[in-house]
Amino acid sequence: MSKKLLSIASVFLIASLSFAGLAQAATSAQPAAKPAAEAPAPAAKAPVSQVESVNINTASIEELQKSLKGIGKVKAQAIVDYRTSNGPFTSVDQLLEVKGIGKSTLDKNRDRISL
Repeated sequence: MSKKLLSIASVFLIASLSFAGLAQAATSAQPAAKPAAEAPAPAAKAPVSQVESVNINTASIEELQKSLKGIGKVKAQAIVDYRTSNGPFTSVDQLLEVKGIGKSTLDKNRDRISL
């Protein structure tokens, strides 16, 4: 009986050593990942809060063109003409009253506009 118990114990011991060797081989076969410090940083887009805003009550035609998406010389001139005729903008939504500026253009630029 003791011989049989010894045989069973040795089978379990050999089996556990075999599985441990397989597990170690499997983990060492995979390439190690780069540490976070060595990994290249992803190209970051400027967060919305860091987008430079333009004051539509004081900006020149050139500043409006440069700072706002979809605003060329004609629309920038229309903004300046509107504020000259009607006084300063009191709301960003007032830009919808400027000829050539629609909801889509306003929505693209809402985070770039200040009063």
